[in-house]
Amino acid sequence: MKDNNASITTDMVLFAPDTAGTWRVLLIERGHAPFAGRWALPGGYVDPHETFATAAVRELAEETGVGEPEQFEQVGIYDAPNRDPRGRVVSVAFAAVLDHLPDAVGGDDARQARWWPVADVLAEDFGPLAFDHDQIVTDAVDLLMQNGITLVH
Repeated sequence: MKDNNASITTDMVLFAPDTAGTWRVLLIERGHAPFAGRWALPGGYVDPHETFATAAVRELAEETGVGEPEQFEQVGIYDAPNRDPRGRVVSVAFAAVLDHLPDAVGGDDARQARWWPVADVLAEDFGPLAFDHDQIVTDAVDLLMQNGITLVH
């Protein structure tokens, strides 16, 4: 019998300008395998009683201490068979834009949380993010550009 069970997760891509007007994205340093020590988007498993959106907001708060954004929208569904070395994992990602940089502190399974310049994260020399989070950040930036918000020049 074939095991077709998949885990479901969610990720939040949060953008905000710093006082100099540089757009930043919130990342967490993973505290556990896989990818321990690598930067990633805040996110995690969806509990049985949650929607993807509810879980994204919960994970954001647990891992960074940042509260629920006023508005956020779905970036996409990420379901490549090998996106997670632990097995089949399907994730729905959301993006939000804030008007300021709230304080962020690593919590739960995040060693730390930090606001990085978007241009730095997208640069080749930044190093890969965990899982397929590079693609999710790129897709979120593209989505916001389609909505008239330019995060990188």
